Amino acid sequence: MPTDPTPAPADPLPNLPNPPAPRPAGPAAAAPRRADAPFMLTHPLHIVSLGFGSGLSRLAPGTAGTLFAWASFEVLSRYLTVLDWGLLIVVGFFAGIGITGFTAKKLRTDDPSAIVWDEIVAFWLVLLMVTPIGFTGRLWAFVLFRFFDMVKPPPIRYFDRRLKGGFGIMFDDLVAAFFTLLVIALWRMSV
Repeated sequence: MPTDPTPAPADPLPNLPNPPAPRPAGPAAAAPRRADAPFMLTHPLHIVSLGFGSGLSRLAPGTAGTLFAWASFEVLSRYLTVLDWGLLIVVGFFAGIGITGFTAKKLRTDDPSAIVWDEIVAFWLVLLMVTPIGFTGRLWAFVLFRFFDMVKPPPIRYFDRRLKGGFGIMFDDLVAAFFTLLVIALWRMSV
């Protein structure tokens, strides 16, 4: 007795096209913009956000920005007092919230690696707090700060992920500076 194969169940919605995926609206609809010299020169705030060009480095822009901070600290310390530095750092932090937020929006991403004003202000704070110290001490401060800024151990990673906009960009580097100074203080107490 021959058996007929059981027919496959009919497709409940035959010949209906798949609906297109919804497209994001607003700034998220556009791809992130590349930070380069022509972009930097479109607005003075971009120049500051991108660390006067140091953030345009294709290799480790955060490290390039921190090196710029170190070099500018060495030059400007000839002209600025401790009070001047304190004022520059405080104003630089609060102005940086708006400045970096503006550039991040134009680059269409939350925290572009090319924005290094946050590293500059935070490392100025580190250098101000450890001065007077020799070259070797400043080099260790640089290494520690880059470690905390790149690895982002807790709670730095928490702030980096939770805080957005210009405040988020600036704040996680301030926390990295705090941990750098904490390690230096603990080391100084142990010797």
